[in-house]
Order: sequence, then C-alpha cells, then structure tokens
Amino acid sequence: MARLFGTDGVRGLANDLLTPALAVQLGQAAARVLTADAPAAGRSRRPRAIVGRDTRASGEFLDHAISSGLASSGVDVTRVGVLPTPAIAHLTATQDIDLGVMISASHNPFEDNGIKFFARGGLKLDDAVEDEIEALLGRVEDLPTGAGVGRVIKGETVADQTYINHLVDSVATDLTGLRIVVDASNGAAFTVGPAALRAAGAEVIVINASPDGLNINADCGSTHPAQLQSYVRSVGADMGVAYDGDADRCLAVDAEGNLVDGDQIMGLLAVGMKEDGTLGSDTLVVTVMSNLGLILAMRKAGIRTVQTGVGDRYVLEKMLAGGFTLGGEQSGHVIDTLHATTGDGVLTSLRVAARLKRTGRSLAELASIVERLPQTLINVKGVDKAAAGTNRAVQEAVTAAEERLGETGRVLLRPSGTEPLVRVMVEAATQEETDAVAGELAEVVRTNLSL
Repeated sequence: MARLFGTDGVRGLANDLLTPALAVQLGQAAARVLTADAPAAGRSRRPRAIVGRDTRASGEFLDHAISSGLASSGVDVTRVGVLPTPAIAHLTATQDIDLGVMISASHNPFEDNGIKFFARGGLKLDDAVEDEIEALLGRVEDLPTGAGVGRVIKGETVADQTYINHLVDSVATDLTGLRIVVDASNGAAFTVGPAALRAAGAEVIVINASPDGLNINADCGSTHPAQLQSYVRSVGADMGVAYDGDADRCLAVDAEGNLVDGDQIMGLLAVGMKEDGTLGSDTLVVTVMSNLGLILAMRKAGIRTVQTGVGDRYVLEKMLAGGFTLGGEQSGHVIDTLHATTGDGVLTSLRVAARLKRTGRSLAELASIVERLPQTLINVKGVDKAAAGTNRAVQEAVTAAEERLGETGRVLLRPSGTEPLVRVMVEAATQEETDAVAGELAEVVRTNLSL
C-alpha cells in the first residue's frame, strides 16, 4: 500500500481520498504521537492545538472533522479559520501550542485538499514521525471521556492580528511611498497579506481577494501571474506580489511587468543580508532546480550556495543543520529562519519591499544580479522512472551532455515523486543549445525506459 503522507502532508481529492472520517483518524493519531511527551515535559494542562485552513469549500468540513479528532483525544483546539500556512507555523512556535494543523492543498485546484501538521516549535514533521501517525490510523484506543475530552473554541481575530504584528515587526521598515499590487490568489492570505503590507506603510492594491470556496488559484496567484503583470503596469505600481493558495510562497513582478521568480528573490535578499551581516555563514541554501544563473551570481557576490533535493522541507533541514539563515526554491518558497520556521510568502513580499525602500533602487535593478540561463524542462511520460539512475544508456547520455556543456550549463535528470515520468532539465548559454540537448536526452530516456 502506498504511503499516505506525501512530500507535504496528506493531500488528495477532497471527500474521496481525504474524507471527514480520515480527518478524524488523523486528528486522533496525531494527538497520540505529537503530545506523547507532554507529561515528561512537566505540562499538567491538557495539550493544545490550533487548526487553520485556506479558502476551499472542503476545508470547512475538514476543519470540523480534524478538530473533532483532536478534541476526542483530550486536546483543546482553537480553530483560527482562514490563515496562511506560515501563520499556523508561527503561532505553533510562539503561543505555547503542542501541535498545529493546516488544511490546504497549496497551489492545487480547489477540488483537492490536504492536511499538514506542525510539531511543537512550529516545524514540519520528519518522515519517521509521519510514519508513526500513519501506523496509528484507526487504531487509537482508550480515548478520554467526561471532563477529559478536549474543548473547541474559535479564535480568528486574535490570531490574525498576532501574525500581522509579527510580520511587520520582523521587517521593521516603513514602506510609505511604495505602491504594491497584491494578487491574493483567492486564498489564505486574502486578508492578512494586504493588511500586513498596509500596516508597514505601503499603498496596496488588491486583486483576486474575493474567495468563494471554488476560485482559489483559478487563473491567478503565483501559478498564473499574467493578470498581475498586466495590472502592475496599468496602475504604475512599484512592484507586485503573487501568493499561492496557502501563501507559503511568493513571486514578484517589477514595475515593467517582468516576473521575478524565487531564484531572483533569493538572490537579491541574500546580497542584502550579506551586507547587513545576517546571512548565516554567507551561505544560501537552494534546491537542484535553482537556475545556474543564481549560483553564478552568488559566487560573484561572495556567497556560497548549498544544494538540496526538491522540497522546502529538505531546504529547511539543511539550513537548521548548518546554521544558515536563508534558503528556498525557484517556485517562490523562501525560508528566513531569523523570523520563520517555514516558507512565508507574505514575509517574503515584505522583505522584498523593504529592500526596495532601503536601497532606493527598483525591483528590476535589484533582480538583475541574477542573469537566468536559458532553461528547458521536458517531462517524459510513460517510462520506468525507477530505472532512471541505473540505466547505462541514459547515464552515458547524461555524461556526454554534461561534457558538451562544460561550465556554461548543466543537466538534471530527476524521476517525479508522484507520477510515472522523468523530468529532464537542461540549462545552457543559449536557448537553441538548451532545447537541442534537452530534446536529445528526452528521446534517450523515452527509448530506453519505455514501459
């Protein structure tokens, strides 16, 4: 049987894979695993949890279901309603909370949903802890009765303001004079994202902030930035920012309407942090999907880069292990461990805006330090992805391509974590060469790994 937990919690079609019954069981199992050390830690009170969600219609019943599972296990639950994933992480880390729950499928379409957990301290769970929870599904016994059951309360307003105050205090920069367009993706940050930027002094124009339960991520947000790019130009804004459904990622748009991706955001923030002495060990942590242009730009700026596998949790693991303070992904997950325990799209947008204000430079100028190399990504479907790393013909083709590109490009061949396909990514000095090498490698993969 396939593992229930994926790369970021349990995710699937709501009311199909992800049912209320499963949510109750996840709540009961998570309560058993994540509060097991409460007596040893000397806490005599009942364990506490917070539950947040994005704007999907299915999140409404899943919120009630997992809260029921937690409370039936003797956990006091505060339902904070619609809030970004990083807000749940922050509250779990700072409000004497034993575990946090976020109900969201991030950038996925509205019919999907997901449940992810944060342990005490606001950190995502490692695989071993997730496996413990999964092993207990439907097997939790000896549930409390009477006065031993948990209580469920609502606490939206206080949670919203606490998170906004944290964001503004973290940036500590007056953004007065900046005009910023926010694409809230009809998602979890539709209220707190614009509110935080306004509280910092910016003039904010908001689009896609009218969620109806069905329109989250629909042709908007970080996965569909075209509308934002046009809007920034039309209103003469200094910049625009686009969040995804749960607002743990952020992409930006400069005043000319050009997209500024996660690599460019990390690059401009890393240079600023190096200048003010807050970039841990003068190191930026990125994944193997980051553009080679970022690596070269950081090298020129005297900043070391450390690479990890794809996934923000792996970036964070490397950051915590090395004492590094900035890392993230090309997709816009940016982690600042000075102020957060996970990727935070709203915090990222504030930090980018603060960099503009402090330097007096445009976003286009700040982002220009990263000259992106042409990149081609081909998804080769219907192949044996497990053999990608062992097939001799494929490996010989990769080696030959790497020798051909030398230091002016790179090759990444990666099996998908969720689909029967292999991703072939190539970067080179010209688009023509990039397309040619990627096409040749994709054909080798298709021919030698076909199912």
